Amino acid sequence: MDYTLEKLEVYELAELFSDEIWEIVMEWDSFKKDTIGKQIVRSADSIFANIAEGYGRFYYKESKQFYFYSRGSIQETKSWIGKCKRRKLVKENKCEELLQKAETILLKLNAFIKFVSNSVKHNPK
Repeated sequence: MDYTLEKLEVYELAELFSDEIWEIVMEWDSFKKDTIGKQIVRSADSIFANIAEGYGRFYYKESKQFYFYSRGSIQETKSWIGKCKRRKLVKENKCEELLQKAETILLKLNAFIKFVSNSVKHNPK
């Protein structure tokens, strides 16, 4: 089987998620983009970027640290989505959809971290 980053489901979901956030923010006026927009785009992009960085590391322990950073970025993005909802920048139902996608990514990332941890026990590097 071909194990590449691009075939990792959690990475694919995170990349699509960040692109969706980007599309939403691109429709905002300059003030909204400059304040919350930049923050939410950075945190959403950080989710998949840290997965990629961790995937490229040689040692499992080092890889896992980047996956933990990605987990933190998911939580940050969820908080920005909540802020968007409270400030009525994004419709409530769209915010709920985005929060559900973020939660799915979090669950899959946790499963991937567990898989990596179990791999370390059998093949430490």
